[in-house]
Amino acid sequence: MPPPTAAVTVVVMTRDRWPDLQRSLPHHEGPVVLVDNGSGDGTPELVRRHFPHVDVVEVGENLGAAARNVGVERSSTPFVAFADDDSWWAPGALAEAARLMGEHPRLALLAGRLLVGEDERPDPGEAAMAHSPLGTAPDLPGPSVLGFLACGAVVRRDAFLEAGGFDDVVFFMGEEERLALDLAARGWGLAYVDHVVAHHHPSPVRDPEARQALAERNRLLTMVMRRPWSVVVDEAVAALRSGASGRRAVTHCVPRLPRALAARRRLPDEVERARRLLDDAGAASPVGT
Repeated sequence: MPPPTAAVTVVVMTRDRWPDLQRSLPHHEGPVVLVDNGSGDGTPELVRRHFPHVDVVEVGENLGAAARNVGVERSSTPFVAFADDDSWWAPGALAEAARLMGEHPRLALLAGRLLVGEDERPDPGEAAMAHSPLGTAPDLPGPSVLGFLACGAVVRRDAFLEAGGFDDVVFFMGEEERLALDLAARGWGLAYVDHVVAHHHPSPVRDPEARQALAERNRLLTMVMRRPWSVVVDEAVAALRSGASGRRAVTHCVPRLPRALAARRRLPDEVERARRLLDDAGAASPVGT
């Protein structure tokens, strides 16, 4: 077992992924809360048997990304690091994250460097965050961002809960953007720090077109919840013209539109300007591998 990191709880969301957890759980430093999204493979019992230090929470159904909220509420530390069942933080990364967040009280979310696979290649979203056109605020430890990858992020617990955590409108994939926008809307800072490292060893993508359609659907839903209608319309038209996956994305938005509209709230002007700056630079919000 790695040494404890008392200020940071690792929250892991899982569903039917016991083989991945066997590999990843031994790497986690500090307290671990595992939220099980209704597994049918016996994951909760197996984790309790083989990793008794892990606090297992069974929600009994698949809540999608919102299951992480349960883990954050369960945590008692000031900071929370997210991990997927196939990811973990490098040794010492969480202690460094806690130090930086303690030294930067406006920092609500630290987006770390994510290395993917056995060859540890940088995640495609890393370059956009490292060279963010938003610059580096004097009270933050790295470039300002308005997007992140959950399995490479550490959050300030109180700020996360204040912003409502992850929602069930997008459910999963791309769920980070709305939270990032809402944190910024409340005046919190989000920063990329390249020397705080996480590792991600994802399974091969089985259906790239379905994944692309899901990412675009969720991007549209997030826009409906927070962006001006002109931006929403432009994105929907672009998706419809982009091909089969884009048309599929727009179609799949329709059943979730009532919930997205119920959650609609315009961003402060300064946050919308920052998001437009990223749009103009072609810096779409990162989407997990």
